Amino acid sequence: MNTKHKTLLTIDGIINLILGILLLSFPLGIAEVFGVPRSNFDFYPTLLGAVIFGIGIALLIERLGFKKNVRGLGLGGAIAINLCGSLVLMIWLVTSTLNIPVRGYIFLWAIAIIVFLIGIIELKAKSWKYN
Repeated sequence: MNTKHKTLLTIDGIINLILGILLLSFPLGIAEVFGVPRSNFDFYPTLLGAVIFGIGIALLIERLGFKKNVRGLGLGGAIAINLCGSLVLMIWLVTSTLNIPVRGYIFLWAIAIIVFLIGIIELKAKSWKYN
């Protein structure tokens, strides 16, 4: 695995861990801090946080276990997850009327753009192919 792919796996893994932690913190009031919409139930945001956190772990396993032939989530899968997730969030932000403060829109757009850009960078780097 070349250095560029290792770097992308590390960055993407860390971003997913951070997003997972934020969503896992949803029941603790993190939604109010960032000004994003609350859910009637904390179950779904917490479960999504666990999934995203797991994706971050899988990316880091792929990065760290490559020499030992231990496989996690490759960048091909990460590209699909990043592009799908960020595009759905962007469409949602453009088409829905949310009753949230400006900081909530800024926070959600920042997440959508960062995740989209990581997906595009991984795609342009042809990260799904290992030499």
